[in-house]
Amino acid sequence: MSASSPAPQLPQRAKRGRGVLIGIIAAIVVIIVVVVIIVVANRNNSSSSSAGATTNAPQTVSIGVADAASPYWKTYQDLAKSKYNVTIKLVNFTDYSQPNPALSQGQTDLNEFQHIQYLANYNVTSHDDLQPIGATAVYPLPLYSTKYKAASSIPDGSAVAIPNDAVNEARGLLVLQSAKLITLKDGGNAFSTVSDIETHKVDVTALDASQTAGALQAGSVAAAIVNQNYATQAKLAKTDAIFKDDPSSASAAPYVNVFVAQKKDITNPLYLKLAALYHTASVEKGVETQNNGTAVFRTTSAADLQKELATVESQAKAAASK
Repeated sequence: MSASSPAPQLPQRAKRGRGVLIGIIAAIVVIIVVVVIIVVANRNNSSSSSAGATTNAPQTVSIGVADAASPYWKTYQDLAKSKYNVTIKLVNFTDYSQPNPALSQGQTDLNEFQHIQYLANYNVTSHDDLQPIGATAVYPLPLYSTKYKAASSIPDGSAVAIPNDAVNEARGLLVLQSAKLITLKDGGNAFSTVSDIETHKVDVTALDASQTAGALQAGSVAAAIVNQNYATQAKLAKTDAIFKDDPSSASAAPYVNVFVAQKKDITNPLYLKLAALYHTASVEKGVETQNNGTAVFRTTSAADLQKELATVESQAKAAASK
């Protein structure tokens, strides 16, 4: 072939054909990628929408309480609304015998007014099975004296008053035992009575809970176990509290206050979140203000609370069989 001959066209066509083919393949790849992106995006949007609908669907949860007017509950309600879109309906009870039956009958979803010992006593006597799902706080039970500055300073043979009700008598005795003023049979438990005192440095007098502060102020006893509300009413000074139980001790475990649910609801995710919400800093601050700084917060797990309840219920049954 001479140098002047025109260049053959076949190879040029081959190159052009390959270029077109590559272009087509590239276009197909781009289309596939775009389709995949669209499908994935739609799937994610659909999932997000479903999750959002589940999480943000408005709900109402009713909680039985004994102090609905306390400002910290308003803080709690606002948080539940903002975090979980849950409207908290507080059902206030002035009689402590009412909240547990109301919960058992489904009139409320939860309650928060009692400690484990009270719940155990209720379950055993009512043949019920309500369960704790979250801890709130322990409120130490103080021994007050307007004359002595330490439990060890109380003279032998002095009279000391404790509340005589089923809830506070045992706890008062456990406080006196911790203060080394008495010893109880088998170390005592949440259902001990004055008949379980084995040795004593002081003479224990059981009075109505509303009378222990008055007996102290009248001078008829050297010291007295006084519940917080009666101590406040009697205007006992904080410095008059010469001893109190250790909220981290085993003997204080039955007195951890709790959120309570029906047994079928112990794993309800929302209820567990609402119980945990109590420990938000702003709520705890309000609780502290309401209770003059006496609250000792506890975050014991639901499982451990339920184990403690079972233990205290067995003690309640043993006490009932005496």
